Amino acid sequence: MLFTAIISIICMLPTFGLVLRYNLHMFQLNGYKNKEHITWLGKNKGKQGLLVPVGIAGIVALIFPSIWTLAAQIIIWLIVCRYYIYLKKANTKKNLVFTKRVQRQIVTDVIINIIVLLLVGIVGQLRFISGTCGILVALQGVLLLVINIINKPIETSINHYYINDAKKKLKQVPNLKIIGVTGSYGKTSVKYYLYTLLREHFNVLITPESYNTPMGVVKTIRESLKPTHEIFVCEMGARHVGDIKEICDIVHPQHGVITSIGAQHIETFFNIENIVKTKFELADALSSDGLLFLNGDNVYIMEHAHKYNNKIFYSGSNNKADTFADNSKKMNISDDNRNKQEVSGYFAEDIKLSQVGTEFTVVAPNGEKERFQMRLVGQHNIVNVVGAIAVANRFGVSLSNLKAAVRRIQPVAHRMQMTQHGNVTIIDDAYNSNPVGSKAAVETLAMFDGVRILITPGMVELGKDEEKYNYKLGMYAAKCCDYILLVGKKHTQPIQNGAIESGFPKEKCIAYDKLEDALRYAYSINEEGHKYILLENDLPDNY
Repeated sequence: MLFTAIISIICMLPTFGLVLRYNLHMFQLNGYKNKEHITWLGKNKGKQGLLVPVGIAGIVALIFPSIWTLAAQIIIWLIVCRYYIYLKKANTKKNLVFTKRVQRQIVTDVIINIIVLLLVGIVGQLRFISGTCGILVALQGVLLLVINIINKPIETSINHYYINDAKKKLKQVPNLKIIGVTGSYGKTSVKYYLYTLLREHFNVLITPESYNTPMGVVKTIRESLKPTHEIFVCEMGARHVGDIKEICDIVHPQHGVITSIGAQHIETFFNIENIVKTKFELADALSSDGLLFLNGDNVYIMEHAHKYNNKIFYSGSNNKADTFADNSKKMNISDDNRNKQEVSGYFAEDIKLSQVGTEFTVVAPNGEKERFQMRLVGQHNIVNVVGAIAVANRFGVSLSNLKAAVRRIQPVAHRMQMTQHGNVTIIDDAYNSNPVGSKAAVETLAMFDGVRILITPGMVELGKDEEKYNYKLGMYAAKCCDYILLVGKKHTQPIQNGAIESGFPKEKCIAYDKLEDALRYAYSINEEGHKYILLENDLPDNY
């Protein structure tokens, strides 16, 4: 019996490790939040359906322990191993980061499993070990929820220590100017654009990549902030009401940028009102003399802007005054409040698109004008760059001194990033997608002269309105594209319906199971003219 028990544990370990790794990855992507992970488990139970026979085989081995039931378990474990190796390779958009927290979860998990096996072996009998191994493997996704509760006091105390340490470091740089950047979309792009425009004149620190959670910000401060830094551009992300306030309570920004407000993470916010409230938590946290930079093209921002002083609008529109006025009317802002908006701000005009980028003129509130060139395309990129120009200009950098820096702005990876491949231009907008950004992306695609091809799996995290927004994407795409290639036949059905019902040819709106198949077909299209392929969204690893 001892020999059989040892063989069971040895054979179970590879499967145990792969299943644990995958579920840890998903748990990390779900923000270590039990509620979100439970929702994810409910939506994705089919992805881990193989764990059901693992659990059943374990129960059978408990009731009828024998060499034959062990052999059956080992065969199932090998199949599961192969499947989870495939999942590991497939989930590469954002890899599992083995943080200290993840390491503590692994340690707790291993200790719990060892205790269970010891109790079964000592209190029960060794012949029950093989069945117990199968059940433990099957329960890994659920067990992480228990581990999260067990570890919560430790995690809370560690987080408090790190937060207090970060606050001490900030106090050691008293003249540091902190700019908070938030928005439903565009915040990462604006952060990088600001860094490019300001770094020639100031010593600038930014939160790297998508480090926009409280602990991501804290990690940046503790590891990277130096006494010589003059400006800290802090990206602030949110999935729940209060998330922005939590970051503001740590860094206390003097100035803020709200890049956009829209239906993003609606599953966790529940409604657009909560999103608006959360984004404006940044505005509420600013000092009385702080500057608040607002995207004047966004109707939700315009609706609430009159509540705040020291606001500076920016717009990517050719006609800023009409844009501000129209948005105010759409949101039923009273004439008195509309007058309080002081709609003067920075705006773009005379916009021209080419195969290598965009040219536009920026008009400042004082009437000063300057012509800019950049490698980026897309209306949302224009408004984001204008926002960065507005901030840099208010920080004392003249428009003329910003021209060279704007030319040096690099496309943020997977955000309307253009690359040339012979007769094909790939427009990579795969990082994330939202109703406003996807519409802007396909409308940008329509501006190119050639064969315009959209490849998309659609949008997610839009709650009960997800089908509606994907249907609208199909309607927009029908007007802007020559081909619509969809990835994932079930999830993209609303897009297909929207396109075809808008008159788009059925034979040019095709759904595939894999991105590779859609790309292969796009490259094979034999029509005259340069091909432009827009990659709009790439579903996150936990979808």
